[in-house]
Amino acid sequence: MEYFGYFSAIFVGFLLGLLGGGGSILSIPILVYLFKLDAVTASAYSLFIVGTTSFAGAVPKYRDHLVNIKTGFLFGIPSIITIFFTRKFIVPALPDVILTTGEFVISKRLFLLGLFAVLMVLASVTMIRGRREIHPSRKKYNTLLIIVEGTLIGLLTGLVGAGGGFLIIPALVLLTGLPMKTATGTSLFIIALNSLTGFLGDLLTRPMDWSFLLTITAIAIVGVHFGNVLSRKIPGIKLKKAFGWFTLAMGCWILVRETLLS
Repeated sequence: MEYFGYFSAIFVGFLLGLLGGGGSILSIPILVYLFKLDAVTASAYSLFIVGTTSFAGAVPKYRDHLVNIKTGFLFGIPSIITIFFTRKFIVPALPDVILTTGEFVISKRLFLLGLFAVLMVLASVTMIRGRREIHPSRKKYNTLLIIVEGTLIGLLTGLVGAGGGFLIIPALVLLTGLPMKTATGTSLFIIALNSLTGFLGDLLTRPMDWSFLLTITAIAIVGVHFGNVLSRKIPGIKLKKAFGWFTLAMGCWILVRETLLS
């Protein structure tokens, strides 16, 4: 299973390069179910893998003038602050048993993986709908909404270790008027900022297996370059729709696995 996990890591980067998000949708299940890591460690490792890979994917898009740095920082700063405090203080403070109702126990693992699975299902709906383009409703920045959106995504990223690309991209288009391709590139930049900041919160509180982390990340970076190349040549809409069904199935499976089969 570990060998399959290493092989699967290439698709984490591939999705980030092709779609501008989705890396954590694969990285967390790979880390939890193939490498047998606990939910908190998996979310921490996912932040590093997805963050570093997203940065590697954002560099060529920046060279192609598809990254809006100003928007990236405007969106990213509230996310960064929220993520850091979430990973540094909130996640370590969560008890091993959060709630007990009769025979049903909501553990820390169930809470984190369950929240992640729900986000997967919600993200899958957007992908399955397969809209070819999101059209901005305004040309001027809505700064307040950008800050609020960035804060909320920062909280979710901090809790579950997900980059939030499929939430960030529509927000960038609708709230800032960025074209879709620029929003995709800017999303990679924001994911890199968010994820690596969140990982810093974990770095200060827990030991890291750097050999494992760097190996997985290097494999994912290979994938992100393939994704970047293909994103220039083919429309991602068909792949996004197919991946949406896969994401829906994976999210439902995690919910069943953690609630009924654990």
